[in-house]
Amino acid sequence: MASNAAAPFWRSAGMTYITYSNLCANLVRNCLKEPYKSEALTREKVHYSIGKWVDGKPQKPTIHSDTPEA
Repeated sequence: MASNAAAPFWRSAGMTYITYSNLCANLVRNCLKEPYKSEALTREKVHYSIGKWVDGKPQKPTIHSDTPEA
């Protein structure tokens, strides 16, 4: 049985749900007043590590951040 429900608008706009939710989160963070805004902006930073493999052995992982280095 096929669904007659409309597609979500973020899907119709060509976005993934992750892109849509990140956009909404940024809008909410920017609408906050101080000191809540600066507190929320510090929590949005993401740090991750990437570990490469050479000849079947793991190399030392490197730490990355999504924020530009100053």
